[in-house]
Amino acid sequence: MRTGKKYKVALNQEVKDKLLYWAQKFEEVIWMDSNSYSADKEIIESKYKAILAVDAFTSIKTDAYNGFGKLEEYQALTKDWLFGYLTYDLKNDLEDLSSKNFDGLHFPDLFFFQPKRIFLFSEDEVEIRYLRVVDDEIESDWQDILEGIPSEAHKIDLDSEKVKIHLRTSKDSYFSKLDALLKNIHRGDIYEANFCQEFFSEGTKIDPLKTYVHLNEISKAPFATFLKFDNFYALSASPERFISKIGNKVLSQPIKGTAKRSKQPLEDKELKERLAKDPKERSENIMITDLVRNDLSRIAEKGSVKVEELCKVYSFEQVHQMISTISCIVGFDKSPVEIIRNTFPMGSMTGAPKISAMKIIEDLEDAKRGLYSGAIGYFTPENNFDFNVVIRSILYNESRQYISYSVGGAITAKSIPESEYEECLIKAKAMREVLEN
Repeated sequence: MRTGKKYKVALNQEVKDKLLYWAQKFEEVIWMDSNSYSADKEIIESKYKAILAVDAFTSIKTDAYNGFGKLEEYQALTKDWLFGYLTYDLKNDLEDLSSKNFDGLHFPDLFFFQPKRIFLFSEDEVEIRYLRVVDDEIESDWQDILEGIPSEAHKIDLDSEKVKIHLRTSKDSYFSKLDALLKNIHRGDIYEANFCQEFFSEGTKIDPLKTYVHLNEISKAPFATFLKFDNFYALSASPERFISKIGNKVLSQPIKGTAKRSKQPLEDKELKERLAKDPKERSENIMITDLVRNDLSRIAEKGSVKVEELCKVYSFEQVHQMISTISCIVGFDKSPVEIIRNTFPMGSMTGAPKISAMKIIEDLEDAKRGLYSGAIGYFTPENNFDFNVVIRSILYNESRQYISYSVGGAITAKSIPESEYEECLIKAKAMREVLEN
């Protein structure tokens, strides 16, 4: 079905710039970059250093109603590489829930496409896989990319339109909503909930590619993504993997627990160690690890759910993060979409118990989450997949000139509202810096 060709290439910034510059002529683009993030343990790594998929041969775009059913049918029918996203609001397809909050972005709830052209990068080579309809263009496309003028994307245009950021939830309102949420927790309705707030700008244009490159430059996240289709863009510096599958092994890596970085090595080391020992952050992480274990047990072979790492602290450019790794073995009778359906939305962005937490945060939040806290990723013809969590991301509707980024934090009985607000600002720092130059 696909023609493959391999070329030796070192995936440096110049090659990345050329690739992204070349890709902009297509309507559908997904670029996923691990930024060669090297973790202490192989489990956070994936088979590819980066992937570019462009130019839809077929696609699916739908609202939440029977969204997973339609995706399952599409994936089984194509038996090919598929790239796309799941918005948080697909929760409404799984449970008796709704999304009635303000939506400035209007992203479709689910979008996937079967690309004509795929570029799979390992350390020192690229494997190009084209559908037969365009396979005579492999060599000429690769030459066009290599001979292309490197994009000016990494150069920040200081004369570009200034982006004025607004808060959807005022600081006072945030504290009163947190107070209401804590009452739910103290009453025993839930143990933990991820409460989010939106920052936005209206009537403003940005250059999506330049914005993405700048965001990636200061974040260097392991699940960075540039997504474009129609007038919709996701510019993501996500540090979090939602779920992946290779063969019959499924892996989920929830993040719960954040600390800022310091430029002073000693202070930075102290901040990292303090996070590793922080009882509140550890209890948050353990609650979500338990929730993920429970989700995976629905589709796992009996007794195969394992916590491979608990509360391990990883360091990123902007922040230290506490990550747990949970794995299981699944039978080959389980379809990829069935596995995702049983674990969606991810525990790190909802709370525990999951359904009660989702109901409460829907009532308290001021903005519809949409793609924020959803997932972007891909399926392979062998039924493997890998999806990130859409956090630390700028979302942009070009036709509506609406820019949005959201941040949140896990609220537990031990939460101090002022500290939670401070954590939100730490998480928002990179996006704000990029947008406001």
